[in-house]
Amino acid sequence: MFGTLASGDIETARLRRDLRITCNLGFSCGGGFDDIGMRLEGENLVPPPRGGDDGEVVNETVPFHVERPLFQQTQKLVVGYALTSKKKKSFLQPKLEYMARRKGICFVPIDLNRPLSEQGPFDVVLHKLLGKEWQEVIEDYQQKHPEVTVLDPPSAIKRIYNRQSMLQGMSDLNLSDCGGSIYVPKQLVVLNDSASSADRVVEAGLKFPLVAKPLWIDGTAKSHQLFLAYDKRSLAELEPPLILQEFVNHGGVMFKVFVVGDIIKVVRRFSLPNVSNCDKAKADGVFKFPRVSSAAASADNADLEPSVAELPPKPFLEALVKELRTLLGLRLFNIDMIREHGSKNVFSVIDINYFPGYGKMPDYEPVVVDFFHNLAQAKHNKKRHCK
Repeated sequence: MFGTLASGDIETARLRRDLRITCNLGFSCGGGFDDIGMRLEGENLVPPPRGGDDGEVVNETVPFHVERPLFQQTQKLVVGYALTSKKKKSFLQPKLEYMARRKGICFVPIDLNRPLSEQGPFDVVLHKLLGKEWQEVIEDYQQKHPEVTVLDPPSAIKRIYNRQSMLQGMSDLNLSDCGGSIYVPKQLVVLNDSASSADRVVEAGLKFPLVAKPLWIDGTAKSHQLFLAYDKRSLAELEPPLILQEFVNHGGVMFKVFVVGDIIKVVRRFSLPNVSNCDKAKADGVFKFPRVSSAAASADNADLEPSVAELPPKPFLEALVKELRTLLGLRLFNIDMIREHGSKNVFSVIDINYFPGYGKMPDYEPVVVDFFHNLAQAKHNKKRHCK
């Protein structure tokens, strides 16, 4: 009934079985190397060989050698994800999925056209979708499945999508004796009629220039547009609702602090240069920011003054992140920070982003995999203690 396989075919079949391991949960845990267009050499992933000029495959005979089983036969952690296509493409890179599978972590897409409770079972739900309907779906799922870790709670995420509420409570953080201090620049909310906000700016004691940011972060490119307003008349050109925030000289460098659970990674990004009193006197109107925090603006290898380039002290970052995790109720976020120019370690938090572009963080894959591996270990320990 079944054909006889040669020994080489048997080995190939065995490897494909290991690489296409199927969970006893009603779904496949992803493909093998065929899916990601790569192969394994020792411990390293390498791309497929390129064809030669005559169309023949180069280095086709490189052996495929595995010294130990690649995957456990039982899945340790199943992560259901609901992400936009853009976020999925940037986050779920082949290398990340491969490294995760080696740790027994499986990413499974959530079907938005089916009830969430009918899918899975999941150990973790990872999501970044907007809208009241989705928020209600997740909150209902949390109530019915308290054993599932949701990253992160919609109520906590909602706070970050409002630039007025995202920085509230920062002054109450306990950061004593940690090598640095934090503050939020003075700011003012403008809900309508930007022209009449000039008097309110004066009353609030804000000094020009002012950074103008959309109040709501809704996932669109427009919600990340930033402007610099040099005088009261220029405020009429801005479109509310928005936040007006005092510009702080910071040597033209921003620190992006990526947080993945308990793990912290910091990168430098070029930002706006300092604004002198002479600049203030000469300039007027509104100037649009470039995307100062993009990966293309990396300043990690730039020749900078030590006082500008020096990273925030590690004890300070650890204390800040610990306090923010509690305040915000989030595990996946990043902080945009600047050091006040001329100070030793006085920092301003100017923005917080939920589930940021981790793909822009160097070597993000092992960081993310370690985070989910720790979640799996914590769940395993909890189940063992409950027996």
